[in-house]
Amino acid sequence: MRDKVEDIDELKKIATQVRRDILQMVFNASSGHPGGSLGCAALMTALYFRVMTQSDEFKMDAKNEDAFIMSNGHISPVLYSVLARKGYFPVEELSTFRKLNTRLQGHPTTHEGLPGIRTATGSLGQGFSVGVGMALAKKMDKDPGFVFVSTGDGELQEGQIWEAAMFAPFHKLDNLIVTVDWNGQQIDGTNDQVLSLGDLEGKWRTFGWRVVVTDGNDMESIVNALEEAKTHVGTDIPTVILMRTNMGCGVDFMMGTHAWHGKAPNKEQLDKGLSQLVSSLDDFVYNENYSAPNHKH
Repeated sequence: MRDKVEDIDELKKIATQVRRDILQMVFNASSGHPGGSLGCAALMTALYFRVMTQSDEFKMDAKNEDAFIMSNGHISPVLYSVLARKGYFPVEELSTFRKLNTRLQGHPTTHEGLPGIRTATGSLGQGFSVGVGMALAKKMDKDPGFVFVSTGDGELQEGQIWEAAMFAPFHKLDNLIVTVDWNGQQIDGTNDQVLSLGDLEGKWRTFGWRVVVTDGNDMESIVNALEEAKTHVGTDIPTVILMRTNMGCGVDFMMGTHAWHGKAPNKEQLDKGLSQLVSSLDDFVYNENYSAPNHKH
């Protein structure tokens, strides 16, 4: 498992490589969700390489460590890239994304035994509830670990989200930190076109949450927001971080539109995107015959 990274510039380099991985994974599979994945590269890099306390060996029960749930499971490419780069499984396995018999399903699942995945997500709204349950269990067990849950802004249109949002403050889950990818875009258009979120900050505050608004594409800003959120344990108040992001961040023709929510680039678009993401790290080598380790949790 790669060591914790303190340097912001180094975290930025990792995030850039993660964005390159995302483009190549989705291109190789000819399907996937590159837009939101690119927009959350800074968040995921900050969590796994700087903020979260993790064991050297993956444990499903997450005892005495932090846990992460990706409720917006369609942006799995960014999660898989970060897990591989952190050392949860070989980077070469990114070659198998969305392939037959892969452990890297389009939406995260647990039955293939992929290290780093603690629950299946993708049906929007449900991962948040799982995270709330995990945070409650940690409280009951007097476990010092935090639970981090990522959600999307379109996902907030699901009623189950607000059931969980009401439950967490009532049970004083100050060990729960939720992030919202607030890019204003979803599969069918903008949030305002599909179903306006209205006063998003006010909604969360009314439900009893501590609300932080930050730039989710700026590494220093998101690191500061996450680390500061961890200092509020003992207040009995959960934290939600509303991250202002750009869908497709880092690739100019993918930014500012919902068109790349769930569409793979062609070869020309891949090359153009990669040319904008200059990295000093090594790309994974695509191996269509890669065979994953055969083990379960």
